[in-house]
Amino acid sequence: MKLLFKGGKVVSGDGTKKLDILVKGEKILAVGENLEFKDADIIDVRGKLLFPGFIDAHTHMALEVSNTVTADKFDTGTKAELAGGTTCIIDYATQYRGENLREALNNWHQKADGESSCDYAFHLALTDWNENISRELEEIVNEETCSFKLYMTYDTMVDDETMYEILSRLKELGGIAGVHCENDGIIKARLKELQKTKGSRIDVSDYPWTRPKEAEAEAVSRLLRIAKCVDTPVVVVHLSTAAGYREILRAREAGQKVYVETCPQYLLMDESKYMLPFEEARHYMIAPPLRKKKNQEILWQALKEGRIHTIATDHCSFTKEQKMAGAKDFSRTPCGMPGAEERPALIWQFGVNEKRITVEQMCQYLSENPAKLYKLYPEKGALLPGSDADIVVWDPDEEWTMTAESQQSACDYCPMEGTKIRGRAQQVYLRGQLAALNGQILEEKTGVYVRHGVK
Repeated sequence: MKLLFKGGKVVSGDGTKKLDILVKGEKILAVGENLEFKDADIIDVRGKLLFPGFIDAHTHMALEVSNTVTADKFDTGTKAELAGGTTCIIDYATQYRGENLREALNNWHQKADGESSCDYAFHLALTDWNENISRELEEIVNEETCSFKLYMTYDTMVDDETMYEILSRLKELGGIAGVHCENDGIIKARLKELQKTKGSRIDVSDYPWTRPKEAEAEAVSRLLRIAKCVDTPVVVVHLSTAAGYREILRAREAGQKVYVETCPQYLLMDESKYMLPFEEARHYMIAPPLRKKKNQEILWQALKEGRIHTIATDHCSFTKEQKMAGAKDFSRTPCGMPGAEERPALIWQFGVNEKRITVEQMCQYLSENPAKLYKLYPEKGALLPGSDADIVVWDPDEEWTMTAESQQSACDYCPMEGTKIRGRAQQVYLRGQLAALNGQILEEKTGVYVRHGVK
């Protein structure tokens, strides 16, 4: 089967140009001006933009956490991704204490294989570290995944010595780590202090105080100093504060290579959400928390200047009922929000439409850069001959409204409920197959696993 996309403008990080795309089977066969091909089905995309399928490099599907499991497993979560234009996710597979790395990956394969409606790869979150794990890491990096996750807080956190050892080993093997940067000691101390002074932790408005900007900035600084000792690049994930960003700029001025990810929630929402009535405020409890509004423009400016590399979702969804676990103590609330379906439209509306970033930068942050950073390029993240035919036909003029009722996610609320958008993913092709149309899923559970080891 051959498809010929005619009349549209192809978007890349280098520019936007009127080009045709010829697809044969699952791959792009040719890209050029005024292409003609006998027996190809013509897809008229005049007036539309053609993006490489978006990549969401930070998701938590079917995650067991806070005595529950996220509302979105791989079935509903990836349908939400696909509906918005994302054709590949990189989910965080977690190594639980006592597991070897292969056991951890097999556990995530059982959750994802045969269930995903978009393609999927894994980062591997490392929580247990010893000589056996260090040896096993070579096989995992070579054959399975080149990217890993480290936490500086939670029960899954690693200490500074372990951080140094893991980064050193990854440097040897050609892998890279993304790190959740918050100071665990500050968080625990402030939770205790709040309980002592107030006698309870019911009021969600106290939540951001327990995870202050200094907790992020200190952890970012400490991570970068450890990485400097190792002399290896790292990824700071879900950057939320100007204070953390300043630490990154200082490290870069000293010659360090630091990759940075942020998320739409830190660009568009602020801590005033925690002043809402308790039942609603809990819906916005994420970690790191939403910040003061002044941080948003600094992060947008960093995106405009190309100093942030990727925009991911940190999609980690829970229903209203699940969030009620924190009714008497907000620290028991499972932290996380949905965002899989909304991300491209939000970045288009508040980034491109409002001229904070260009359409080419949107392509970089949502497609090209994550593909390059995590060694999926050029199979993913590009519209080039030989690339997977993951194509988003973007209608820049369609007007619509975000609602929980219309979303694919199993979560029963939409954090950006009622937001009016001009522009959306009209058609989403996954490896040459039309899989979603105007937010509706046409092809379910056709996603395949993508290895991204160093070989």
